[in-house]
Amino acid sequence: MTDARETATEAPPAPVPLLDPREGIPPVTASPEAFADVVAAFAAGSGPVAVDAERASGYRYGQRAYLVQLRRTGAGTALIDPVACPDLTALSAALDGTEWVLHAATQDLPCLDEAGMRPDRLFDTELAGRLAGFARVGLGAMVENVLGYALEKGHSAVDWSTRPLPEPWLRYAALDVELLVDLRDALEEELRAQGKLEWALQEFAAIAAAPPPPPRVDPWRRTSGMHKVRRRRQMAVVRELWNLRDRIARERDVSPGRVLTDAAIVTASLEATPNAHALAALPGFGHRMGRRQLEQWQAAIDHARSIPERDLPQPGPAYAGPPPPRAWADKDPAAAARLSAARAAVSALAEQLNLPQENLITPDTVRRLCWAPPRDRSGESVAVFLQDAGARPWQVELTTPILTAALSATP
Repeated sequence: MTDARETATEAPPAPVPLLDPREGIPPVTASPEAFADVVAAFAAGSGPVAVDAERASGYRYGQRAYLVQLRRTGAGTALIDPVACPDLTALSAALDGTEWVLHAATQDLPCLDEAGMRPDRLFDTELAGRLAGFARVGLGAMVENVLGYALEKGHSAVDWSTRPLPEPWLRYAALDVELLVDLRDALEEELRAQGKLEWALQEFAAIAAAPPPPPRVDPWRRTSGMHKVRRRRQMAVVRELWNLRDRIARERDVSPGRVLTDAAIVTASLEATPNAHALAALPGFGHRMGRRQLEQWQAAIDHARSIPERDLPQPGPAYAGPPPPRAWADKDPAAAARLSAARAAVSALAEQLNLPQENLITPDTVRRLCWAPPRDRSGESVAVFLQDAGARPWQVELTTPILTAALSATP
């Protein structure tokens, strides 16, 4: 295995192209009978199960899965169509107690959960790579650096809602789980050799136990370019256009950005278009848009303009955390000094341990600690603060001494 801290003195051997799955491309599971066979096969398999999912981000509404790939010793590889087989709870139950191996688990778990699949235990090969100190942690880079194989990654951003799925796409999807368990085993060995395996296991357990994220409050506030919108009436225009776009996108099952771009929404909020004809002159509302569509958007704008002052959206809710660090020197010089000392200590320790700073302790936790530290600033109080902030035991153990020292060395 290539050392995570690759040296420039030895050129690694050229990776071997991985062109086809070992047992060939399996047929897509798209019927109750075929799905029952997959459930039985994976229940009878052994060892960890490699799991991946493909979405149609940028093409379809939401983040649902359009293909689920699995591989397990004794069961081979399965490609499941969750459109034809929308309820995968039986498969999840068949894998009860089995460790799932995913790459960048937090990306796939929401869409898998939507289909009825949730792991009891998992191993995240991307996160393992970060903790082991790899500079590049994409699946292709990890498979190449750790196992010596080259994966073809040309279909990662295609429209996976396409039916039937082309054979090259299915080959790509099958190969994504082909070596995932092998990668897991190699990374476990690397983490154990570096004394980091327990850290990784704590991280994986936290991901598996985390509840689904709650729905966002006022999601329209996350419109790209929203920082340009200063007035409440303009905010109302953004809200009305965003909600209309979302409703249309949901009904059409297309990505909202394909209905109307964020940039067009923000531009329309800043311009006082009196009618649909004037709206058509704005970027994003051009000649391809029919008159009926333009009138629909203009009606939303007109409605925003008619909202009583008292019902206009307020500026975003006050952030509950500390102010931006750039303002600390003026607002609280002592806190700024604490943050500077803490950041330097975290950076030095992360470099010593050969892992990213944000994996050692989240920057937000450090900022909150330095802005409002415990009254006595003792190691015990700092440890409790970190635990309450969600830090894992290994993070608390490693960072409590250095953060306590940073707080103690400053006012």
